[in-house]
Amino acid sequence: MNVPADSGAEIDAAELAALRQSLAIGDAASGSTSPNPPVGAVVLDPSGQPIGGGATQPPGGPHAEVVALIQAGAAAAGATLVSSLEPCAHDGRTGPCTQAIVAAGITRVVFGAADPNPVAGGGAEVLRSKEIQVVGGQLLDEVRRSALGRWLTAIELGRPHVTWKFAATLDGRVAAADGTSRWITSGPARADVHRLRAALDAVIVGSGTVLADDPQLTVRDEGGELAARQPVRIVFDRRGRIPAGARVRDQSAPTVIWIDAVSEALSGMYEGGVRAVLLEGGPTLAASFLEARCVDRIVGYLAPALLGAGPTVVGDLGIPSIAQTLRLVVEDVTLVGADVRVTVVFPPGAAAAATTEE
Repeated sequence: MNVPADSGAEIDAAELAALRQSLAIGDAASGSTSPNPPVGAVVLDPSGQPIGGGATQPPGGPHAEVVALIQAGAAAAGATLVSSLEPCAHDGRTGPCTQAIVAAGITRVVFGAADPNPVAGGGAEVLRSKEIQVVGGQLLDEVRRSALGRWLTAIELGRPHVTWKFAATLDGRVAAADGTSRWITSGPARADVHRLRAALDAVIVGSGTVLADDPQLTVRDEGGELAARQPVRIVFDRRGRIPAGARVRDQSAPTVIWIDAVSEALSGMYEGGVRAVLLEGGPTLAASFLEARCVDRIVGYLAPALLGAGPTVVGDLGIPSIAQTLRLVVEDVTLVGADVRVTVVFPPGAAAAATTEE
């Protein structure tokens, strides 16, 4: 990611708080903005008080900066705009955010990540050319852990960011020896999965999961009703095994069947506007994604239970010794109901790559 030259410039406490608020606003919009990034923006008056804020709207709607400026109104003149991403400088479905910022009379812009998209990037230099003070490259570690970070990964890799989710017992079993798996985890953990699905563009499983569990793969609210926006259901089915009556074929959400290999399928999803996906497939599909180095984050729900037999979390990865273990970085550990949710990521630049030890 290119970081503006003034990335080391200091920002004050109000701007720092507004930038974190922008990331939270963007997180709340995650799942509804693709292929655009889930951006949040806040306008601060000269005293540092928020006078406007907003998130990027679904495709065709205004970007976060414009939403925030509209809310601030005439008070935006002489104010500071804080955004999680560098304001765009191109004409797409909407006009350039830089143009709206200049027109509003903003005198200072603070943003988190530079935009790596060669089509939309360059907004910082446009603003500087209009004598607006610009400070970029702030809180990049926090940006990377946000929904915007997933979008950045997708742009940089040319494929969707992939979160692999699984639910297992403490001994790593995803089902009993007889194949039953409902329910390994508690109700709160399952509700948490629905929130996870809602924040992403698509949910991926393999044909084996469909045949074994017949999941619907939808997002439901706390009352059990279908959410207004549903992620695309994607099923890998190279052998055409999914029956016509499978629940993933119902009308509650769009469904796409892929017969391509993992890498080719992900490239196709990216071209179709998908930027972040949730892999919920079984051990075989998970191993395929890991072997293809196409997993960026893992969210595991661990139940305080033991089975001692049954399918394991992931299939054979061809790792012959402890020296080649896939080493991960723990991002979060949280108690969800009776279960533990563990979120891990691969070290920067080493997605699903085996490590070696001396």
